Amino acid sequence: MAKSIDAACTVSTYYSAFVEPFTSASGRSISPLQSGAWRCFDIAVASAVLLAVAPFLLFIAAVLFVTDPGPIFFAHRRIGLGGRYFYCLKFRSMRVNADAILRDHLSADPEARREWEATYKLRDDPRITPIGMLLRKLSFDEFPQLLNVLAGDMSIVGPRPIVDAEVPRYGRYIRHYCRVRPGLTGLWQTSGRSDTSYRRRVAMDVSYVERKSLAFDAWLLCKTVPAVVFARGSY
Repeated sequence: MAKSIDAACTVSTYYSAFVEPFTSASGRSISPLQSGAWRCFDIAVASAVLLAVAPFLLFIAAVLFVTDPGPIFFAHRRIGLGGRYFYCLKFRSMRVNADAILRDHLSADPEARREWEATYKLRDDPRITPIGMLLRKLSFDEFPQLLNVLAGDMSIVGPRPIVDAEVPRYGRYIRHYCRVRPGLTGLWQTSGRSDTSYRRRVAMDVSYVERKSLAFDAWLLCKTVPAVVFARGSY
């Protein structure tokens, strides 16, 4: 069984399916009623969106299967609430042998390796398929994460889910990240995304946790629409 990433983010042996305690980094106590309201917000939004876009998701799945035979979905291990691991779902936008392609590319291109080490992203990523590039540009590849939201692993709004290799970049602020569920959208996702520095990303995650409320989440959800339409920082 995977170990927790931090003593302050010990994995609980029991997670409520509906309500769980939450305390902000500033010590602000959040009542079970507020936690329950956040969970209801997540379930209501995720269910409504899934019902609305279900035919479109089936169309994407069919296109992916025809253009690049292989798994339609990609499940990647990420760090969630309390340091617990979960598998974040996406439509597969990369080639089946993506890990080998990335390894060879970084070995042959020092500039790409520096970019990867700084941001864990590549503007010119050889792993991405043509249809995958379009899906990522429009953020359509992330629709399956609505299932993660319904399962309680993610929220509609929250920090972008991270992998183990990113934990050192957060330093002591990983404690903030672990206090909430990661989100499908959020402060970083609507504020330039990959056009911002990683340090700025961490600062925005900390700010989000300190300011978390239903009203703030609703505001960020509204900001998501123009962010997706104009594809700001998306690649």
